[in-house]
Amino acid sequence: MKTRRIKKVAIIGSGIMGSGIACHFANIGVDVLLLDIIPRELTEKENSKGLSFEDKVVRNRLVNEALSSSLKSKPSPIYHQKFANLITTGNLEDDIHKVANVDWIMEVVVERLDIKKLVFEKLEKFRTPGTLITSNTSGIPIKFMSDGRSEDFQKHFCGTHFFNPARYLKLFEIIPGPKTASVVLDFFRKLWRKISRQNICNCKRHTSIYWK
Repeated sequence: MKTRRIKKVAIIGSGIMGSGIACHFANIGVDVLLLDIIPRELTEKENSKGLSFEDKVVRNRLVNEALSSSLKSKPSPIYHQKFANLITTGNLEDDIHKVANVDWIMEVVVERLDIKKLVFEKLEKFRTPGTLITSNTSGIPIKFMSDGRSEDFQKHFCGTHFFNPARYLKLFEIIPGPKTASVVLDFFRKLWRKISRQNICNCKRHTSIYWK
């Protein structure tokens, strides 16, 4: 059986839950790509500086502010601030193509089916076949979110619901979709057992999570 490795994950949505999950993966040494939408309006501060929507600092403002707020929250979502260096931020217009290079894509956007379906439609254009793709939803039926997606997408899609705060609540709900492959569900069960046992990573090299 092919060995599946989780070296890098993409978290789509940087709210309290998304940023918290991003920090939790950084806690165990996994590289994280954290993406969110581009702001709809400039702030007074941005206007006074002569910035525009073409400036990266503006385009990534929402994701960077969300992550910064999460890192300052109590109790801390991260073991040590240096682990935050494993998290790369971006936006869903300029950086979505980067999901092609991750091992697991997790959607953590607002709980609206129409928005989630639009996000998945966009992600499928760049997702590499075989990549795990999940939703952190706690209330929307999984079958509705994967409706209309490709066979490969549906085979590798399910719900992976973390509870807030992700670092402290050792709960992980795995929600199968109508076509989720059994090997994918088995992988997530083993994954959670490993994550829940992890302590602070003191090594300088990044960790990869894998099973056969």
